[in-house]
Amino acid sequence: MLFKDLNLDAKLLQAVEASGFSEPTEIQSKAIPVVLAGRDLMASAQTGTGKTAAFVLPALQQLLKPSEKKGKGPRVLVLTPTRELAMQVNDNIRQFSKFVKFTNGTVVGGMPYPPQMKMLRNPLDLLVATPGRLMDHMEQGRVDFSRLEVLILDEADRMLDMGFVDAVKMIAAATPGDRQTLLFSATLEGRVLKIAQQLLKNPEQISLAVNNERHKSIEQHVHHADSVNHKHDLLDHHLRNADMTQAVIFTATKRAADKLAKSLMAQGHKSAALHGDMSQNKRKRTVENMRHGKFRLLVATDVAARGLDIKGISHVINFDMPMVAEDYIHRIGRTGRAGAKGNAISLIGPGDWDKLSAVERLTGQKLKREVVEGMEPTTAEPRGGRRPGGGGFKPKGKSYGKPRGGSQQRNGGQPRNGSGNSRSNDERRAAPKDGKPGKPKFGKGKARPAGKTTGSNKKRSGSRQARQHFPSGPMLG
Repeated sequence: MLFKDLNLDAKLLQAVEASGFSEPTEIQSKAIPVVLAGRDLMASAQTGTGKTAAFVLPALQQLLKPSEKKGKGPRVLVLTPTRELAMQVNDNIRQFSKFVKFTNGTVVGGMPYPPQMKMLRNPLDLLVATPGRLMDHMEQGRVDFSRLEVLILDEADRMLDMGFVDAVKMIAAATPGDRQTLLFSATLEGRVLKIAQQLLKNPEQISLAVNNERHKSIEQHVHHADSVNHKHDLLDHHLRNADMTQAVIFTATKRAADKLAKSLMAQGHKSAALHGDMSQNKRKRTVENMRHGKFRLLVATDVAARGLDIKGISHVINFDMPMVAEDYIHRIGRTGRAGAKGNAISLIGPGDWDKLSAVERLTGQKLKREVVEGMEPTTAEPRGGRRPGGGGFKPKGKSYGKPRGGSQQRNGGQPRNGSGNSRSNDERRAAPKDGKPGKPKFGKGKARPAGKTTGSNKKRSGSRQARQHFPSGPMLG
């Protein structure tokens, strides 16, 4: 099948051809006809398969038709969990709309309010937003949804993981009931399936692969590490591999990302950190530098790397395993994109076995265990993936375990998992204090609470506390 067989407008096909594409990916060939037919859609596909273009192209085609309703608000709304992902969606919009005219805008956190307020006062066709900042504007009556035709939830699973379930429901409730709703997610199960049943009307479902069939182009294996020092030695071994062109190394917290990036830089590796406490401009500059080859290694947190699209990434290394098993799927999706081969390596320390077990249950497969000669673990893998007594011992100090092979302790040693005990501001903002998302309320002067508050805190609405607005390339998705 070719793009010209999908009944897309000639101007859109011209933009697709100018971008160097002629054949749609599987998700595009299956999703675009459904969306063009006006059906609601819930779809799952691994990252790097072009899913962004699967909804951007039919959305742009919808905008080529005159609106049947009066108003100046957006006709298409795309919700993304992070501002980095919002920027990636915008890249695709610019890429495929170069031969058509319409107005679009972005509303994400971490950016000044005045330009967004000015943009929302003017006629708008397509809006890309993160839930928290959009709610801010909605609470002040700045958003007009009276002529909204299409609501798109991109990476819905991550949006729910970040505590935006109530925000998504409230935003959907503020839109016309006859809208078309599209939901894209890495998985179509659990909470994602539940919210899809609540927001979508008789949707078409596309599930290209179950979890254990995903990422066939990515070689995945794990290394058993006795300690953080052991992890550093294993990491050093792989960084010396000539086949590694560029790599993303994942840590659990922003503090660990900073420490590890500095440690690697001191060892002579061109590296940089990427996390949510960095300004938007600095994060964008870091990603661009990585894309242009100025860095070989990017040490990142889950939130900051969401939507990261760099074609040259040959390896993903999990220095710390993710707290949420689904994030493993998104992490390794940074490599092996668009059919390329990739490698995913996980370093499993004493506190990581439960997390590895969760990943293996989710994917339905046991990840391959590999041992590096001269760096063999001195302890056995626990039965059932668990350490006796609840997941392993808790070391004192900044490092533990005997250095491997007589090597000196490396900079950046951490407590368990190499990431310290503190959570990043990303994580604190994403989850309210009581672990449950507050229920947003509309109305002047009323903001969405971040969680349970007491005393004088009640006067200060938690509209900023419970939100996280963060989020990259020209490829189709």
